[in-house]
Amino acid sequence: MRLLLRYLLLLCSLSLMPAGQVVAGLPDTIDKIKGSVVGIGTVFPNKGPDGRGQLPTFRGTGFVVGNGRQVVTNFHVIQKPLDNEKKELLAVFSGEGKASRVYPANLIRTDEAHDLALLEIAGPALPPLVVESSRTLREGEEVAFTGFPIGLVLGLQPVTHRGIVSAVTPIVMPAMSSATLTAAQIKRARQPFEVYQLDATAYPGSSGSPVYDVETGRVVAVINSVFVKESKEAMLHNPSAISYAIPSAYVNALLEAAAAAQ
Repeated sequence: MRLLLRYLLLLCSLSLMPAGQVVAGLPDTIDKIKGSVVGIGTVFPNKGPDGRGQLPTFRGTGFVVGNGRQVVTNFHVIQKPLDNEKKELLAVFSGEGKASRVYPANLIRTDEAHDLALLEIAGPALPPLVVESSRTLREGEEVAFTGFPIGLVLGLQPVTHRGIVSAVTPIVMPAMSSATLTAAQIKRARQPFEVYQLDATAYPGSSGSPVYDVETGRVVAVINSVFVKESKEAMLHNPSAISYAIPSAYVNALLEAAAAAQ
């Protein structure tokens, strides 16, 4: 009788729950967000003497925000200078496999202190992701991130990893002595902030991937390895496989700065 009563109470509670409050599983969330996850690279529009153009290059991952034509990625992903002699252009790769498209992109804003960059694409708007404005993640919270860890090797196929926030940790750790400080550590110590340490592995190519709430798909951070490791793991001869992420508050600050400058 008690089991029957519990079952009836559960059915009643589900029937009273508003449709908008039904929690989606991660597969549903991936379906919802993956069209907003894009590849970042370059293209060479000019053809060579043999009539063939140079193949596109892949640099990292990004995601669509704002008006659908803005794309967030890591600054170190686009930091390498373009080859002006070959008219190399920044580009955003959208879609999956053979259905993927290439959009020319312009760099409109950077935040080197937090290793973030904002691009703008030409062409039709893509579905943007919602970025959390001020939420701070706690240790143990479950997250996922989607990106392109092997770039264009097997075509543009998004890959998702799931994990938890292992720690909320400073970008720069105290050095044992001044002799062990690197230039990157000194620079970042002037503007200290905290990053998320994750227990899921972000492979090369995942830099710039959105880290999102597994239930809502709202962006809570941006995957980053190279930039953070230069500070936190500078004294290690063999850097760890630990993954890090930049909190979404800095993405919102970047978007606000870009809007104010227009």
